[in-house]
Amino acid sequence: MVNLDGQPINIYSNLNFMEKIEKIPENKENVEETIISKIKELIVSKHLEPGDRLPAERDLAQKFGVSRNQLRQAIQRLEFYGLVKKYPQSGTRISNIGVTALNGMMSDILQLQKPDFKSLVETRIILETNAVRLAATRRTEAQIIEIEKAHEAYSAKAIKGIDAVEEDLMFHIKLAEASNNSVVNSLMLIITPEIISHFIKNKVCNKEENYLLIKEHQNIVDAIREKDPDKAVAHLKDHFRDLYTYCNK
Repeated sequence: MVNLDGQPINIYSNLNFMEKIEKIPENKENVEETIISKIKELIVSKHLEPGDRLPAERDLAQKFGVSRNQLRQAIQRLEFYGLVKKYPQSGTRISNIGVTALNGMMSDILQLQKPDFKSLVETRIILETNAVRLAATRRTEAQIIEIEKAHEAYSAKAIKGIDAVEEDLMFHIKLAEASNNSVVNSLMLIITPEIISHFIKNKVCNKEENYLLIKEHQNIVDAIREKDPDKAVAHLKDHFRDLYTYCNK
């Protein structure tokens, strides 16, 4: 028998491995990492092998003694790094990259630290600067209309001093979408919400500052409409002055 990648698999290899799983203590910290470590142990001990299908989410969560959401987050992390793969109507399978490689990569994942906030801000600056440059080159007419709508929605609230966190986020997401680079867009969706929420929560803007932010947004929109990437990046840098100040502390 072969798996969906055409590789031979042992259909008996994981029939009894559920019996080997021990529940994770309720007070255990870093549950997600503990789940990954447990799966790693099952692979190293060959109770799970490359190409094997993981049990149903509900059954595996119950066996580990964790919530389905906690298990799902751990599996998504493994999927992000290519260590497991989801197949339609066939569930999630261990990737066919060999036990040694799986063991090494899982060890590396467990050693990765969560990024500090300053690193997130620096990454956002790098990503959005390039996203805006691409947007000024690649944007479609439909996309510039979406950017302008997002800008107008933000302006309508900000000019009245009303909380416009969601509208500000949507404006920057529309900029990323117009880059027409799916990876840049996905990464922006991951890191931008937390950063915008943090800065708006910790900074009280008066009416004059709100007018300035609206003007900065408009300058970016105008440069993208004109398809002038250098001008768009320059205006974004002006808009990001607080981010640059934070990173240079």
